[in-house]
Amino acid sequence: MTDPSFEGIELFPATGPARQLFVLLHGVGATSSDLLPLAHKILEAFPDAALLLPDGTFPFDGGGSGRQWFSIRGVTDENRPERVAAAIPALRTLLRQAQQRYNILPTDTALAGFSQGAIMALEFSARHDGEVGRVLAFSGRYAQLPDKAPELTTLHLLHGENDTVIPVSHAYAGYARLTELQGDATLDVASTVGHELHDALAARAIVRLQTCVPLRMWQRALGANSGQA
Repeated sequence: MTDPSFEGIELFPATGPARQLFVLLHGVGATSSDLLPLAHKILEAFPDAALLLPDGTFPFDGGGSGRQWFSIRGVTDENRPERVAAAIPALRTLLRQAQQRYNILPTDTALAGFSQGAIMALEFSARHDGEVGRVLAFSGRYAQLPDKAPELTTLHLLHGENDTVIPVSHAYAGYARLTELQGDATLDVASTVGHELHDALAARAIVRLQTCVPLRMWQRALGANSGQA
């Protein structure tokens, strides 16, 4: 089932067809292999899942052999949204092709990212509500705080309190905006953790995936119960 045009790592269920799809986006200057520890934790918790770890669209222009989703050379708060917006269509194509290949519904798809990958995941959910069911944003931020919260995508923000690369204030700001807009979101902050995909954050993400019922389902259930009453 591997797509010959896909560059990165694919992990499959040991037996049977995939029932869920996780797409993991690495940080700037990294590669897909940097996310293997997280991928194995997810696969252990969700053995029926397929995992895609794509390599960033472009070679890292800061040196080395890593990849990036958009250039950070000369990046500012003013030009970041435009750069991210230009990178989203390629990610959307990758997701749609993977969902078709594995016959997985958007509701059963989770998009996770670390650092620059988290920026991509958050912005994807803001632009294409419902095309993935969950977003996991590790140590990331919005390129630009949203004007509207997703209605069909649940967002889980996970951050280290001591992050000096993308300060935790961005996670608090994003969560506050989503709450203000009545979005479906959670926020977990790990004390003494910096800009890293720490085991504590990975473990918390899995708990969120296993236990967090999407807000829209609660609202439907409450509405049905109200009607019956």
